[in-house]
Amino acid sequence: MTAAATIVAGLRAQCRPDNIAGQQRFGITPKSEQLGLPLPILRGLGRKHRRDHALALALWATAVHDARLIAAFADDPRQVTRGQMEAWARDFDTWALVDAVCTTLFNRTPHAEAKAYAWSERRPEFTKRAGFVLMAGMAVHRKELPDAVFLAFLPVLRREATDERHYVKKAVNWALRQIGKRNPRLRRAAIAEAKRIRRIDSRAARWIAADALRELTA
Repeated sequence: MTAAATIVAGLRAQCRPDNIAGQQRFGITPKSEQLGLPLPILRGLGRKHRRDHALALALWATAVHDARLIAAFADDPRQVTRGQMEAWARDFDTWALVDAVCTTLFNRTPHAEAKAYAWSERRPEFTKRAGFVLMAGMAVHRKELPDAVFLAFLPVLRREATDERHYVKKAVNWALRQIGKRNPRLRRAAIAEAKRIRRIDSRAARWIAADALRELTA
């Protein structure tokens, strides 16, 4: 039995139907197999196999939602290719999977900035969300990046602020807030951008702006 198969067998042995129901109440309803294991357990397994790129690919290929979360925590960002990012993005089927992959793994790759731009223009809801979650994750974790990277993201947030879909507008808001919390210069820029977004005739844009301004001006 392969390492990935052994891990999945262990996950299935711990299947939590009660947790599955709870996850689904929060919108985690994957098309793939769902076992309902708590996130701390999955993170722990990911840490145990940290930087095992081959295992991460094998776990993703199982199409088990919980195993794919472990893959995000275990993979080595230095070995992630653009092709892998596109392939995994096509499989995104929950906000939880998007957020784990994009704030733990993809945001640390050399391709993160380019994919943030590309995915922000895609139509599928979870792929589009991934673009903005990448921006948020980069703002938190990529301390070495210059302000210019994040200043360039702000007009993209404004451009997409009229998307009414729940998981998109929440991610646009998240990116705006995280960029603004990075340092005083970006805070001022994010507040100014939020005020521009607030003037757009769109319910989604007004919500994005109001929520961001509430946090950034507190």
